[in-house]
Amino acid sequence: MSAPGDRSGRRRWSTPLGAVVAVWVLAVGAAGWLAALVVTGADPAGRLISGLAALGLALAAASGTRARPRLEAGPEGLTVRRLIRTRHTPWARVDDVRVLRTRRFGRESALLELELRDPGDGERLVILGRAELGEDPVDVAETLAGLRPPR
Repeated sequence: MSAPGDRSGRRRWSTPLGAVVAVWVLAVGAAGWLAALVVTGADPAGRLISGLAALGLALAAASGTRARPRLEAGPEGLTVRRLIRTRHTPWARVDDVRVLRTRRFGRESALLELELRDPGDGERLVILGRAELGEDPVDVAETLAGLRPPR
């Protein structure tokens, strides 16, 4: 969810808190399913599937919890948070901010693409969707264009 800008002109976008809580609930449910299968001596394939589901949901929930806000922008640049790492990129190293529109199963969706350069001139492509931003990527791109200083 987008937070209003503070006095320094910063904006933040995150996965909605309700979605993060829901994924934690699903992760706990999948772990309970795994425990029930282990206790009852169910087949190994069922235990594997439930274990992978519990692990995947727990990682998604941890990422949504740890990486808050997912994207932060201000006069000095962009900060992108992931599960393990947080990286700040000054505007001078932001090569492009654009919206990628795709159509699948008759439904159009949008993704925010950020082309960033690391200090060693390595390139990074960061792709964020509505679920990670809590807002339409088109609106986020427009806000970023307003925050970015003129070149």
